[in-house]
Amino acid sequence: MSDFAASASLSNLADRRAGRTRRVSSWDTTGGNRDYLTIAAGQTATLVEIEGCGVIRHIWITVGHKDRLYLRKMVLRAYWDGESVPSVQAPLGDFFCLGHGVARSFQNAAFNAVTHEENEGNVGGGVALNCYFAMPFAEGMRVTIENESDQECGSFYYYVDYDELPSLPKDTLRFHAQYLQEHPTTVEGGTLAQRGEHYWEHMKDPNIGGEGNYVILSADGAGHFVGCNLSVENIDPMLAKRRFGNIEMAVPELTWWGEGDDMIFIDDDTWPPSLHGTGSEDYLTQAWGMHDKAYLYGGTSVNEFDKRHPDRRACTSYRLHVLDPVLFEKRIRVTIEHGHANLQQNNFSSVAYWYQTKPHTPFAPLPPAEERIPLFAKDGE
Repeated sequence: MSDFAASASLSNLADRRAGRTRRVSSWDTTGGNRDYLTIAAGQTATLVEIEGCGVIRHIWITVGHKDRLYLRKMVLRAYWDGESVPSVQAPLGDFFCLGHGVARSFQNAAFNAVTHEENEGNVGGGVALNCYFAMPFAEGMRVTIENESDQECGSFYYYVDYDELPSLPKDTLRFHAQYLQEHPTTVEGGTLAQRGEHYWEHMKDPNIGGEGNYVILSADGAGHFVGCNLSVENIDPMLAKRRFGNIEMAVPELTWWGEGDDMIFIDDDTWPPSLHGTGSEDYLTQAWGMHDKAYLYGGTSVNEFDKRHPDRRACTSYRLHVLDPVLFEKRIRVTIEHGHANLQQNNFSSVAYWYQTKPHTPFAPLPPAEERIPLFAKDGE
């Protein structure tokens, strides 16, 4: 195992590792207590820019912002080895597995977030964000944050901890993370409610080919897919049968957004894909719907059925392939149905995490900040 990749597990903490640990942070170099950056509306700040070789081990961030939607309106980017296009590009909260701009405490194998009880489940609020994915670089690295809000970020605190190394093995892959969204997902022919049809009557409809699936990742090169988070705002009313006395009626109401199979196409896959799943919650390591628990490799960080916000139907769940990375040699396409056979029109967004060879295909620009805002927040929550 290479020095940069050596796991910091309890079993090998006594093994000697090469390198020297360093940190770049927002500490007040005058010796005072103004240990933060102020970032004007529309401004991009460079958090760290260094030359040389190493691997980021830990990133910690917390923010004081006038805009309560800062977790969706601030964008984290990272560049390796002097590249001009980012290998990491995601809204701040989404990168750290918190979708919809919601603050919440949780922990998994790669991330954790901590907020005070009064902030739990709220849009905005103070939250500490931590990432432990290893991010190697051979010829320098740069990490930036862009404030896409129309309000100033009054205080941005951060640590970037890294190991300075003499060199990397030549086959070392680079870390990547990309945010994508489809607000809302497209349903061919219109929604079932618009057509006056019932969702559960369509469970035998076929989806052979995967066309129309929501795309979590599409990448060219060789590498390992190591996980993703998926955020869903459930806004598509389904027609449900309800009895009122002796009369049975079809009424529109929100129902389960899932039943969408994951389909992961590797290299020259056509159909079927190398990995075909059985349902949304199954891929996310859960069952019989989503659960309000965050576990090491799969779970939920934002709960759809938050009792403090009963009218908000939004969740973020994640799957980390830390022990079971998905390997590819030429390309990979990670997709999931939005409802069985892509029959539901909900707001989907995601961040994919993977390691791959250089160069990577440049990312498309992010949707404008206002288009990333969930409907419940636009409605005034």
